[in-house]
Parts: sequence; C-alpha cells; structure tokens
Amino acid sequence: MTEPIQNEEQESGVGLADEVREPKRFKVLLHNDDYTTMEFVVKVLMRIFRKTEAEAVQIMLNVHNKGVGVCGVYTAEVAELKVSLVRRLARQNGYPLKCSMEEV
Repeated sequence: MTEPIQNEEQESGVGLADEVREPKRFKVLLHNDDYTTMEFVVKVLMRIFRKTEAEAVQIMLNVHNKGVGVCGVYTAEVAELKVSLVRRLARQNGYPLKCSMEEV
C-alpha cells in the first residue's frame, strides 16, 4: 500500500511532510507607556482584537502592571495587520501606544 505513495512523491518531487507544515505563529504585544489612557487600550483591544470588555480590562491591567500584555496569537500576516491597525488608531488619537509582534 505504501509503494504508490512513494512513487508519487518521487515523481512530483514533493513529499507529504512538505505539504502539512504549520505556519509560524506570532504573539501580538501591547507595551506600557506614560501617556496612553487605560480606556483607550481597552477600546483598542475590543475593537481590533475582538476581546470582551472583561478580557480587554485584564490585558490592559497586564500592560499597566507588567509593562506588556499579549493581545493574541496569529499567523504572520494577521499579526502584521493587527500591529499596523493598532499603530494607526493610536496615531489618529494622539497616543504613542507601542504594539509589536514576537514569534511564539
């Protein structure tokens, strides 16, 4: 039963292991600063990351107390988009909120 699969792999040059590779995942992080309000951080978390108010408040408190908070884990493209959206929204509202991504 394994011979036909092996023959197909040799003919196509693509092995089954190459086809099932999981995409890299990235944490999106918010960083504490002395100017961005807690209310704005909660708003960002609810709007961009689709967090409930309770989840947003907990992440905001992590940002405030620990200096950084994890907003979620995403593929590279989604993480880059969310970082960009946070930065744009913060700039539009006059806040220096820093958002970054880090490979898991």
